[in-house]
Amino acid sequence: MATIYIPPSLQTLTDGLEKVELEAARVSDAVQALEQRFPGIESRLCTGDQLSPGLQVSVDGSLRGLGLLCHLNQDSEVHFLPALGGG
Repeated sequence: MATIYIPPSLQTLTDGLEKVELEAARVSDAVQALEQRFPGIESRLCTGDQLSPGLQVSVDGSLRGLGLLCHLNQDSEVHFLPALGGG
């Protein structure tokens, strides 16, 4: 099962859980599964069919430009991170 790490700012929606294990083939599937267990989390992670502005997804230690379309393995680790800007 993939391990989804919940950002601290969203742990109020998961009753304090820091991570959740679930079956998912893509990040989008993981978000949908999280929404079923923790209503309201999807609207905090996504805008329409994309990650919310200001968020990035890291899968297995690498930032992924595919966002919600990124494929997951059975043992993947997924982190939702604030996007960093610079100048």
